[in-house]
Formats: sequence, structure tokens, C-alpha cells
Amino acid sequence: MNGPAKPGAGLEASRVSFARGDRLVVDGVDVTVPRGAVAALLGPNGAGKSTFLHLVAGVVPPEVAALTLDGDDLVGLRRRERARRIALVEQDAQVPDALRVDHVVGLGRIPHQSAWGGDSARDRDVVARALAAAEADRFAARRYDELSGGERQRVNLARALAQEPELLLLDEPTNHLDIRAQLATLGLLRRLAADGLSVLAALHDLSLAAAYADHVVVLADGRVAAAGDPVDVLTPPLIRAVWGVEATVLRHPSTGRPLIAFAPAGPAPDAPTDAAADPGRPVGSAPAPA
Repeated sequence: MNGPAKPGAGLEASRVSFARGDRLVVDGVDVTVPRGAVAALLGPNGAGKSTFLHLVAGVVPPEVAALTLDGDDLVGLRRRERARRIALVEQDAQVPDALRVDHVVGLGRIPHQSAWGGDSARDRDVVARALAAAEADRFAARRYDELSGGERQRVNLARALAQEPELLLLDEPTNHLDIRAQLATLGLLRRLAADGLSVLAALHDLSLAAAYADHVVVLADGRVAAAGDPVDVLTPPLIRAVWGVEATVLRHPSTGRPLIAFAPAGPAPDAPTDAAADPGRPVGSAPAPA
């Protein structure tokens, strides 16, 4: 969806803080997403991932922050200008009732349109390409409120792509998707990054993050617990400290990227064997006829 990569440093976020009441939800977070990279924002529920994305997108203003995109200050940008440069894919987007899918995706063109211009031929072309990229074109004429959760997620992604952003923020983009759609979505993010887009996605699946991200940032209690290459960051001690679970980190046989296998929360039941079912019969032999 994007043209050739532009020079610049991508997203630079430092000292990002936000409090809700007396509680610091995001506490001095630093995140860098180079242009043309996919970064994964990881952490348990309540770590501050969604809030951080909202702060960068300007949905809520940070209390303390230095935010730049390709060297330009984001905090001082007007909302419309920020929407031209940053798109946010939320888990539950607010969409007017009975709106058709292609019209929902067309909402992504609003920041680029004049007050009286309406849809241009280019707007319609961008919407069509966004629908195709997100694999949502086959239900473009259906009503958004009649779609499944996974179909809505694809439409929300297409709407963000229609904004033609320089920075794409995603809050659990694989939520509600089956495994094929998850892999297709993350593969699309990699291709978009190769075209020069900066991508920051909050994810729960550590193995998917390790498979597709160039850089991971782990949040815990609103602070950065670790950041860097997935190979260096996603280690058993870090996973134990942040998520409170035991894990073994393997290597994918084809890509060499980390694969995380989690230990069961409790003692695993012994698998039944033929011998257990019939102590007098050797394992693997056929049962005696009745």
C-alpha cells in the first residue's frame, strides 16, 4: 500500500507516561521502531500495551512524552495531520450501524480528503487495494455489523491501510483469526514493512512475535522489562519473570527463529496405554475378543 521507503528514523518514543487516577499505567516507556521494521509489543494483560498504542496514536494525550516520527514531533501535530501519518487498528473499532464494509474502509480516506471533495477515483482505488491486501474484498458489499469477529478484524486492518500511513499500530491484530488468517496477516505486515512502513503490533502469541518481528519490546506493569532481538529477549528466565510460566525456547527447523513451548500449569495426566487398560496384555497388542 505504500510507496518507496522514505529516509528517517521511524518512531522514536521516550519517557512516555500516563496515569489513570493514582495508578501509572505507562511509566516512562521508551520504544524505537525503525522505518521498514516490524516491532512487537509484548506483555501480560494489564501491562500497558493498548494504552501505549493509544498514546502514540493520539487517542489519549500522554502526560509526559517525547514522540517523533521520522524526526517530526508528533505531540504538536493536529489530529488530522497525525491521522495522515499514523493508523491504529483496534480490537473493537467503533463503526456506525448498517454501514457497508467498503464504506467502512473508505473512512480511512477522510484525513486525506477536503471538507467538500468527496471520494475521488484515487480514493476508490486505494480502498479497493486495501480490501484486497487484507483479504476482505470478497465481503466488501456486506454490512459490517453482520460480519464475524475475524472478518471485522480484516476490515479494520483494511481501513487502516486505506489511510496510507507511515506508521501502522495494531492492537492484537491476530485476535479472532484462524491460524491461516493469522499467518496471512503477519505476512502482510512483513511485506508492508519491506515497502518502508513502520509497524508496531501488540501481540499475545510469543512464538508468532518471534517468527515475524525484527524487534520485540516486553512491558510489565507499565515499564519496559526488556527490548531487542527476539532471540536475545525471549528467554526462559525473562518469560518466567514477566508471565510467571515455565517455557522452553527451541529453534524453528526452517527459519532458526525462536519457538516457545510452555510447560503445563499443573501436573499433566499420564497418557493411557494399552497395558493400563488391560494389565495382562502386552503394549500394542490387540485386545482379546469378547
